Amino acid sequence: MKPTNSPSRHRPSITVRPSRLRVAEGVPFGVLRFCCRLPCNAKPVKEANCMTALWEALWASDPDIFEAILADIERQNFFVNLIASENYTSPAVLAALANPMQNKYAEGYPNRRYYGGCDFVDIAERLAIERAKQLFGADHANVQPHAGVQANMAVYFACLQPNDVILSPALAHGGHLSHGAPVTAVGKLYRVVHYGVRRDTETIDFDQVRQLAHEHRPKLIICGYSAYSRVVEFDKFREIADEVGALLMADIAHIAGLVAAGAHPSPVPYAEFVTTTTHKTLRGPRGALILCKADWAQAIDRAVFPGSQGGPFMHVIAAKAVCFKEAMTDAFRRDQFQTIANARTLADELQRHGFRIVSGGTDNHLMLVDLRPFNPDLTGADAEKLLQRAHIIVNKNAIPFDERPPMKASGIRLGTPACTTRGMREDEMRQIGRWIAQVLRDPSDETIERVRGKVMELCQQFPVYTDLWEAMKTVKVEVPVASE
Repeated sequence: MKPTNSPSRHRPSITVRPSRLRVAEGVPFGVLRFCCRLPCNAKPVKEANCMTALWEALWASDPDIFEAILADIERQNFFVNLIASENYTSPAVLAALANPMQNKYAEGYPNRRYYGGCDFVDIAERLAIERAKQLFGADHANVQPHAGVQANMAVYFACLQPNDVILSPALAHGGHLSHGAPVTAVGKLYRVVHYGVRRDTETIDFDQVRQLAHEHRPKLIICGYSAYSRVVEFDKFREIADEVGALLMADIAHIAGLVAAGAHPSPVPYAEFVTTTTHKTLRGPRGALILCKADWAQAIDRAVFPGSQGGPFMHVIAAKAVCFKEAMTDAFRRDQFQTIANARTLADELQRHGFRIVSGGTDNHLMLVDLRPFNPDLTGADAEKLLQRAHIIVNKNAIPFDERPPMKASGIRLGTPACTTRGMREDEMRQIGRWIAQVLRDPSDETIERVRGKVMELCQQFPVYTDLWEAMKTVKVEVPVASE
């Protein structure tokens, strides 16, 4: 539908004028701006920046939430983010998330909805589906899952019955809660058997996978990890699944961006089902995606709706479509290979300072750092807190065969997607590695203050959402808060 300048009693006049996308040197994301003419009831129409208008409305209505958002943008600018599951999504994705499609109920699928008025959300969902299929080379895609857990649950509902056997990675060896931890619905609904990694190599123990598969005859085998730094050999899992007549599901939530870019082997040729989130290395909105073979398309769609979800989040699906399109670009592909290069550089630097990297290194975007050789008394929980004081964000993480409880842990998990998206490269990774060692070797207030200053200086060279931040600060100064 083209914008129109002619007034209408039923449809207000809106003129959209996109401005040029400006990309600062060294910063991967430019600033997304657009101007529009918005009718203000009986008031004269005035030129305004639409995004600024949204922030003005929020500040006037709810300054507490406005302040929290503003503070977190500042945090994202002045902290080095090494959380392996986080990233900075593009301004285009943010714009798609902040769109009025969120108002639309659209239960069902394109051309098969339970509500009228879905013509244009159908366009968005069809684009998301076709782009996801093209990006990963899949037969079928369901773009409605709200999160990774919901995507995994939908696969279980599509192919399993209660008490069926699942063979999946152990949480303590890099798996995920949704793969069948006892405290979850998966662990209560199904009989879950876990495999792990070898003690000597800390890589997947395929002898154990095969032995457990033949012993327990699982209906479904899961491969996919939240804390595993080596290439996943999907072909070996396919071979074992075929030996016992099992289905195969690959959960690539962490490595989806790498897979899309060709920086990691794809599971699509091997697995009946592939699930992923869209907000980690894929750098899209918070949400998830299911890919499957054509034979399972109908069962998967029914397992998502009405099986496990109601109305889809159409604004998020629009943002997923944007992210899939971005993931087809050469710039995205380069960033994925750089993410791996950065991870390897950071791992090498940490090893130089006396840390041990689980499995000896990394082939992807993350690493598990064993703190015990560096300092036997230092826990992952302590390291997380100390580094956060220095503006370096990590998460504590158990290492394989860890003797400490998970809330203390003997390791930390580090990832490079967010730093890479900001434009950081190998030199910055080496410097960050040195700062981590300095803080954890001498966690004095003086050392932490000195490193924090250096971290903030580095972050200023790689800003994120700069114009958004400035616009919000301007709104805060110029716009009065609505009276209660």
